[in-house]
Amino acid sequence: MLKLKQNLNQKFGRSLTTSAFSRYFSFSALYIAQGIPEGITFFAIPAWLAMNNKTPLEIASFLGIIGIPWSFKIIAAPLMDRFTYLPMGRKRPWVILGQLCLIISFLSIGFVPDPLNNLTGLSVIGFLISLFGAFQDVATDGMAVDVIPDNEQARANGLMWGTKIIGTSLSLMVGTALINNIGFKSAIASLSVAIVAIMMVPIYFTERPGEKTMPWTKGQANKKSKQTQLKSWSQILKSLYRVVKLKASIVFGIASFIIGIMYGLMDTLFPIFTVQELGWTNTSFSNVFSIASVIAGILGMFTGGYLVDYFGKTKMLLLYLGIIAIVILVFALATNFWSNNFFIYVFIVTYYTLYTFLCVAVFASAMHLCWKTVAATQFTLYMALSNMGRAFGSALLGVLKTNFTWDYVFLFIAIPPIIMAIMIRFICFIKHRKK
Repeated sequence: MLKLKQNLNQKFGRSLTTSAFSRYFSFSALYIAQGIPEGITFFAIPAWLAMNNKTPLEIASFLGIIGIPWSFKIIAAPLMDRFTYLPMGRKRPWVILGQLCLIISFLSIGFVPDPLNNLTGLSVIGFLISLFGAFQDVATDGMAVDVIPDNEQARANGLMWGTKIIGTSLSLMVGTALINNIGFKSAIASLSVAIVAIMMVPIYFTERPGEKTMPWTKGQANKKSKQTQLKSWSQILKSLYRVVKLKASIVFGIASFIIGIMYGLMDTLFPIFTVQELGWTNTSFSNVFSIASVIAGILGMFTGGYLVDYFGKTKMLLLYLGIIAIVILVFALATNFWSNNFFIYVFIVTYYTLYTFLCVAVFASAMHLCWKTVAATQFTLYMALSNMGRAFGSALLGVLKTNFTWDYVFLFIAIPPIIMAIMIRFICFIKHRKK
């Protein structure tokens, strides 16, 4: 009976370090919580603005502004590596705080007066949502690197990114329907209920055995947490410098920025291109995008991590980047087929499936390059560079569309994955780990 209880605790226990199920469930839930506000701010609102005849430049400016805070992650990460409340874990206190701030900021967007004609107010609150979403993301990623074993990283990233994509797509589809039927404010209030419910996950699960669930409950700091916790800024900066000066870190950081440009361009392009160029409604866009994203998310959850584990990070990164570049190039040259909705559907589903698989491979690669001593800061550095590229790409779309036709815009978007594929050839993960 005692042995059975121990086995159950190991499989379904409250400690993330002792239970694979608890790790997969917790991080998947936290990534869904990130996806819900992103579905509204990055996709539903831009499609809604496009439907109401806002210009590509206005929409791109909104997306560029709300994308900026994701570049601030590099500031938050060292704070989380340096300061924490160890009796509750190294990163878990920050996860709870980030989740709480995300809930408050997301609710606030529903109180923007006349949001359709108040892009300044909408951008300010959208900026805050992204700021706290990025804050929660840094804490979640730092905790993931701390507690997920190396042999589970690719699989865990598949689940995490897949569930985030699903959360984003469902938020977009449901949010668009609610905005059109019950109004902007009520739609936001309804969706915030799901984020509040997910708040229970980081409150319930602890990082390591014996830790406190909340400051007023029983528990104490885990010995391993004390050993890995850095106690000075000089330690953090010296440790970070030791690992980021390596060739693999430098190349991967630059490549992350470049591929981020493609992410930003495509995310900004789709709601504008489909609504204003193809004549879709925002509801049509949200339905097609959501279905494509759910398909991509499910495939990413169950096969994305497995493929990276089986074939290796470098091979899969090169394969995904090559296919994405080819798919975008073919679409750019096939303008005669743009009036065919089935052709557009296939392109959107194909792109987002490849995008999801690429994100899983990139995240797993970034985690593998990290040194656990400064894992949160190092991993966040890569993600911050990618997000800088994404914000740059979002703002760049307005400039490109003002000066070029859509086919030339797509041709430009095919360039970043080609550049990243070339750069990946200069990274050796085995040598990096040894150094």
